[in-house]
Amino acid sequence: MIDEQQMSFEERNSNKLRSLYLKYGYLPYKMGKFEEYELYLRNKDFLVSDRVITFNDTNGRLMALKPDVTLSIIKNGEDVKGVKQKVFYNENVYRVSESTHRFKEILQTGLECIGDIDLYDIYEVISLATESLSAISDDFYIEVSNLDFVRNVIISAFDDAEFVSEVLACISEKNSHDLKLICERYSVADAYEKISSLISLYGDRKTVISKLHDLFDCPEIEKLAYLSEMLDHSIFSDKIKFDFSLVNDMNYYNGFVFKGFVDGVCCGVLAGGQYDNMMKKMNRTSGAVGFAIYLDRIEDLHHDKVEYDVDVLLLYDGTTDANKIASTVSQLIATGVSVSAQKSIPEKLRYKKLMDLRKKDGNC
Repeated sequence: MIDEQQMSFEERNSNKLRSLYLKYGYLPYKMGKFEEYELYLRNKDFLVSDRVITFNDTNGRLMALKPDVTLSIIKNGEDVKGVKQKVFYNENVYRVSESTHRFKEILQTGLECIGDIDLYDIYEVISLATESLSAISDDFYIEVSNLDFVRNVIISAFDDAEFVSEVLACISEKNSHDLKLICERYSVADAYEKISSLISLYGDRKTVISKLHDLFDCPEIEKLAYLSEMLDHSIFSDKIKFDFSLVNDMNYYNGFVFKGFVDGVCCGVLAGGQYDNMMKKMNRTSGAVGFAIYLDRIEDLHHDKVEYDVDVLLLYDGTTDANKIASTVSQLIATGVSVSAQKSIPEKLRYKKLMDLRKKDGNC
């Protein structure tokens, strides 16, 4: 049996999440280490970082070490009416680390539901995102927004692509000051109050829904309310908030989007949502919803620290009987401890206990 205490934080949580996703019928997805660079070049705005490691293949094609998994899943899937492709992955991706600002091999876990998706699938994916964070930390929360609702509020004031883009940037930054100036510049100052309310619409879902009914009249609110009722069934319902300042690139995303946070990490560790627009850009007709967990962002949490590399360091020399070494190691392992048999003490090995078979009495 594998001792989980000797596994890295990423490995332990990957195992937990794998078990969770299998319960809901998500199948493991495996892929190679690289794809054609053109795939990432065409969709660089979809990536966490547009910095990609490239190399020339033997046939002259420019290849890239994969910085993302979702794009490959979309590229290699197919659309079948009435069918959903439900997969999860646990793959190494290669991109610039936020902590070191250097390229790093990062273990990323996530899942995708692609096909004839509906509100239940969105609910299921958000619920699984919540359960995923609960497996990582006791102190977490998830923010949920709806881009269709946010966009409709903005274009009801002024249907112009540049206006929408500028306003979205202000909402994302919670920048009410510049938002007011933009509304004045586009001669829609009377719409400022409603648009700016999106910045403060955050918190308990029922409270937010009530405020939405007071402020707006659009069909997306009923969809939000219905999803909120479904999420009431989650044991982590109180951890799921609405936040309409959460916006993603609408060239790729649509509908519901969400982001997950854990205590002790300043940025989001989980990101997901619907990406039907991304599917269209890649000539797919299906809908899609999914999320990714960035395990590298949580590797420094306090519970990842392991005090020892091994429980017992067993020393022997050329005169020690091999049977005695084997017998001692077997007996120690049978008690549930880990053992490293060595002829000398490795410089950087952290051990809890030293046993020296070079001594006649074999005392510690």
